[in-house]
Amino acid sequence: MTEPHGGTPASPDERDTLRRLLAAERVGTVGQIAALSREYEGIVEANALVAVDDEHDPEGSSTAFERAHVASLLAQARHHLDELDQALERLEAGAYGRCAVCGEPIPWERLEVRPATTTCVHCAAAARG
Repeated sequence: MTEPHGGTPASPDERDTLRRLLAAERVGTVGQIAALSREYEGIVEANALVAVDDEHDPEGSSTAFERAHVASLLAQARHHLDELDQALERLEAGAYGRCAVCGEPIPWERLEVRPATTTCVHCAAAARG
């Protein structure tokens, strides 16, 4: 099954802990998506009430920036939700906790902090660097 610490298979209790971590982060991300969606809709609705000419209205550019910023945050949250769902699938399939790059076990401490991660610290650093 999964090997989140030092190459030994995760116990049923550890798998339950991982499942709870992923589920809790998923709940938080779904809440974030809902809040960002409301914020984005509010921006769009507020702009619909006012004839905004982004080019000539002094507030237009900041409104456009705000709309784009919230849209970007919303896209990131949706992407993270997909990552969490994939992590849950890997956990159920017994493939969770292994680095997708080098195949080594991902340390338990990293999984606790970033439960949707697919890489160990070494490979994540190498990809950035």
